[in-house]
Amino acid sequence: MKVRLLFFAVLRDIAGADTRDLVLAEGTTARDVWQSLRDEHPLLHDYLQPPMTAINESYAAPDSVLRDGDELAFIPPVAGG
Repeated sequence: MKVRLLFFAVLRDIAGADTRDLVLAEGTTARDVWQSLRDEHPLLHDYLQPPMTAINESYAAPDSVLRDGDELAFIPPVAGG
């Protein structure tokens, strides 16, 4: 199945892109995708839990199963002042 992964803020900086198209096995969860990002990018190794997760522009649990055509986003916390 195909899923589009969106990167925002610091995650965009780490990934070096705004989006990435993924080909995933059926039954893959958002948490599985987060784990693969942690494996790929050393700067994410300390983040065991995924940040806020959205699927198709709606907040979702990290253990939500992805479906073909979904748009997945991890939304990192932002600091302000």
